[in-house]
Amino acid sequence: MQSRSLGFDPAMVFVAHPIQDRTDAEMRQLADDALDAILGALRAT
Repeated sequence: MQSRSLGFDPAMVFVAHPIQDRTDAEMRQLADDALDAILGALRAT
């Protein structure tokens, strides 16, 4: 809501939570799984 009130519309990609107790390998897998959505958000700008 704060970004909208400032006139900023950021691209967002959500990943499964919690992440604080994930191993490095699990974090890499989350990033790999989200890569297509991240690239799509970058291309849309």
